[in-house]
Amino acid sequence: MPDKPVLRIGLIGTGFMGKAHVFGFASAPKVFDLPYRLELHTVADITPEAATRAAQELGFAHATADWRSMVENPEIDVIDITAPNALHKEMALAAIAAGKHVYCEKPLAPLASDAREMAEAAEAAGITTQVGFNYLCNPMLALARQMIEAGELGEIRGYRGLHAEDYMADAESPWTFRHDPAGGGALADIGSHALATAEFLLGPITEVMGDCVTMIGQRPDGKGGAHAVEVDDVGRAFVRFANGAQGSIEGNWIATGRKMQHDFEVYGTKGALAFTQERFNELHFYSTADAPGRRGLRRIEASPDHPPYGRFCVAPGHQIGFNDLKAIEVAGFIRAIAGRQPEPCNFRKGLAIQTIVETIQASAKKQKWMNVGH
Repeated sequence: MPDKPVLRIGLIGTGFMGKAHVFGFASAPKVFDLPYRLELHTVADITPEAATRAAQELGFAHATADWRSMVENPEIDVIDITAPNALHKEMALAAIAAGKHVYCEKPLAPLASDAREMAEAAEAAGITTQVGFNYLCNPMLALARQMIEAGELGEIRGYRGLHAEDYMADAESPWTFRHDPAGGGALADIGSHALATAEFLLGPITEVMGDCVTMIGQRPDGKGGAHAVEVDDVGRAFVRFANGAQGSIEGNWIATGRKMQHDFEVYGTKGALAFTQERFNELHFYSTADAPGRRGLRRIEASPDHPPYGRFCVAPGHQIGFNDLKAIEVAGFIRAIAGRQPEPCNFRKGLAIQTIVETIQASAKKQKWMNVGH
């Protein structure tokens, strides 16, 4: 049997998410039968020293401090962007112009207008794209959607979604790029995950009523002074879905004590579902079909019965982890490049989420319900 063709990867950015992407590229070919062999070709970082160190640590063959030269390198097939949010547009458009497939962390761009330009450029060029909403790759979320679509919950009446962490809870932690008004704030940074999950489960959000709050008005600037904070620490919204369901969404990065509370609850006429990312190998299901005296939220434990869990472990209860979700995400992207499946979460979907974020922000300022223009 001939060798599989090689797909060469170029990575921009080597922080936490850059490493998570590398874990995904390293694991996916070992777990799944992919149509390509993956090669970690070049990594780009802010200085030559940082890039060289990252190449040695992460297993890339080459290193550079000039991401543009990497994008233009004809040997590279995929550009993976994990740089700060405000840089996504420039990097992605350059990669698309060079004919590269693009994998970009969320949020796709600081503004919906930027995200639209990126999506349209990729579509016009026939480029395969992926936005890093890897929580959607959890087999338990796929199961939840299957149960909803099969009518096991009946008519959906209500939804509650939340993504809460505490990495900005300390008022003395410094101002960062995440606090930049161009695309910063809790709603855009982590609330986007909650919005993506809501639409994954229930379909399009059509109307929102937002409330965005800045609780910490200034942060140290790293130079002995203070930098004003204009973005939200907490972004909330009441939402209405195209299917008639209504609910609420929250993104909160000052939730003291919470490390990864990516939760949802779905309420229907025949049953309900509850999920938390902090125990993400479990889904809880309530059914009104249960006999009186036997009703309650019962645990469904992830197992090989919930693909692709069985690719990672042959037994239930042993659990998969965050980096495994990245491997699943990478596998879907690689299959899409080969034309074996649709793009799992492309730039068009990234645009849809950013559009909801901006509509919630505008609604919070105007203090009224607003239609979402997907």
